[in-house]
Amino acid sequence: MSKALISADRVVTGPAGQLIADGSVLLDSGVIAAVGPTVELDASVAAQVPRVRCPGATVMPGLIDCHVHLAFDAGPDPVSAVIDADRHGLSTAMADRAQQLLASGVTTVRDLGDRDGLAVALRASIDSGAVIGPRIVAATTPLTSHGGHCGFLGGEVGTDDAIRAQIARNAAAGADVIKVMASGGALTPGGPRMWEPQFTADQLRLIVREAARHGLAVAAHAHGTETIAQCVDAGVRTIEHCSWRSAEGVVYDPAITRRIVDNDVSVCRCVSGDWQLFLKQMGPERAQRMTEVIQEMRAAGVRFIAGTDAGVPGARFGDYVGMLEFFASLGFSNAEMVDSATVSAAHALGLTDTGVLAPGMRADLIVVDGDPLTELDALRRIRYVFTAGRPALRPDNG
Repeated sequence: MSKALISADRVVTGPAGQLIADGSVLLDSGVIAAVGPTVELDASVAAQVPRVRCPGATVMPGLIDCHVHLAFDAGPDPVSAVIDADRHGLSTAMADRAQQLLASGVTTVRDLGDRDGLAVALRASIDSGAVIGPRIVAATTPLTSHGGHCGFLGGEVGTDDAIRAQIARNAAAGADVIKVMASGGALTPGGPRMWEPQFTADQLRLIVREAARHGLAVAAHAHGTETIAQCVDAGVRTIEHCSWRSAEGVVYDPAITRRIVDNDVSVCRCVSGDWQLFLKQMGPERAQRMTEVIQEMRAAGVRFIAGTDAGVPGARFGDYVGMLEFFASLGFSNAEMVDSATVSAAHALGLTDTGVLAPGMRADLIVVDGDPLTELDALRRIRYVFTAGRPALRPDNG
């Protein structure tokens, strides 16, 4: 369908919950041609243009998941699942996971670490129309230290020359962003602890400079307070996790937060739908401190972006709203959460053609039953998904 008029009780154009009551969106050749009141657009658009009328529903920008791993299976041992899979089997599984995300209303994903450039290959298949799926922003192989977090993906580097060479390989492979494992992580037993740096401050600055030389921004996996500070000072675009850890526990530094805000660094907390179990496992004191820190960062003006870390143990593909419910539990408004999933996410990823509904923007949008600005669960009731103007999967028809 090259042209269509989508009408609903409301159109959330964004940001900050801006909407049009009884509104419509005109799609034409993959972009948004017009947005406005239905009474006006319906009268101005030719009669032969297909109408998609959605009473009781909301039209809004497609959701963006800023942190996924399509190569991981969300099971108890995703590392073995990646290492042991053959290329064809893993490619097929990644396409299926991408479709699960699409069916949940996610029209753009940022894949922050895969094997053998398979996310880039899947991106090409989706872009060509051979496979149905969301838009993919791919990091390809993450940079990590020798024996470091996710070294099994092939990005272990130790010297400046090795850093330059890996970034060049990623860029040549079609990477849209450079991912660096700036601190340790839980998926790699025997590697650096989660709060321990994997690179020096000079190396992080080199990574950002080299990425920029190839026209790419940097997303930094950073749990440790020291590492978070170094990443901000190095000039990374986004900080993943940002959990303020140290050997002694959570150590939050408001001065670093001020630099995060001043440098327009976005924070992806990577919360999956099983967050209640995660908080229980942390224990009441640590969980309370973690949530207090997020609220302090919010008060300071940090731009939070939505990401599920889908693929790691317990982080299921297709449970996007479960992640947003975590922020709802902390008092974030529905408009804030919708922005974190749309316009703020697009800004952080450097995407200027999505995140809001406006003429000239890419026609990535969803139709949901109900009003997500008053009822978050409406985002689970997906009626239609459009990617670049193409009708995509619906959850009730697979």
